Amino acid sequence: MEPGTDPDDTRKSEDAEALVADLQRWEDSGAVWRVVHRAPGEVTVALLRCDGGEEVGRLSGGGSAWLGLLEGREGSDD
Repeated sequence: MEPGTDPDDTRKSEDAEALVADLQRWEDSGAVWRVVHRAPGEVTVALLRCDGGEEVGRLSGGGSAWLGLLEGREGSDD
């Protein structure tokens, strides 16, 4: 996934494994993310530049793999 530059560029997906893979690639590249919204069965993550500054996209969804990865975490530093 290559997020756009619009902070409202949210990729919503029911494919939890794809979201986990996208977030892992983001983190592996040295970039930063943080949870910006939690609701029952859904979590939205903001994708930030490597310096933790500008938001460049979002990932949002549910599913056990996605929710399990983000349980108890607020960001890539956790």
